Amino acid sequence: MSIKKSIFLIVLVLLIDQISKIYIKTTFQLHEEVEVFSWFRILFVENEGMAWGAKIPGTYGKLFLTLFRLVAIVGIGYWLWDSARKNASNVLLVAIALIFAGAMGNIIDSVFYGILFEDSVRNVATFLPEEGGYGTLFHGKVVDMLSFPLYDSVLPSWIPIWGGKPFTFFDPVFNVADVAISTGVGLLLVFNKKAFPKKTENVAA
Repeated sequence: MSIKKSIFLIVLVLLIDQISKIYIKTTFQLHEEVEVFSWFRILFVENEGMAWGAKIPGTYGKLFLTLFRLVAIVGIGYWLWDSARKNASNVLLVAIALIFAGAMGNIIDSVFYGILFEDSVRNVATFLPEEGGYGTLFHGKVVDMLSFPLYDSVLPSWIPIWGGKPFTFFDPVFNVADVAISTGVGLLLVFNKKAFPKKTENVAA
């Protein structure tokens, strides 16, 4: 796969990611939920920190995280360019492109959403509000909306320890960028030998 096709894939993922986030941000209030199926819901939440809602403590924790992401995306971009230059396998190029697109999608939120949107608490946010956004540059929140509670009920009483207690299987809420990153990493793990083929040395007889 050429670098042009990789860029096309990145742009496509970014468009889907950002369109979905902007739609949710300008249509839903924070924590508003729509049930599509019993196992799939659109739930608007915002992630202030790392994966699983973890945060770096301190005044500059969020800024440090965003700057770290920016440095990481430069490294991923170089990895993609270098791999394409060396005619790496399509599996590797697709995986890197997906990881790059996903990381870039969440970086856009972290860097710009604080100045582009107003707060979503108890109201639907507007784009470019006259009074200014809810935060400053590099202090935006990542928009998540995809929820798949495949099991959301009370566990049977016969199960030891947890029986009779409410339980939700697959609780995290995520976005298209997260799906792209996970898919890219999954491709590298499942097709590891194709992504990183071992070089065979010709041994003279």
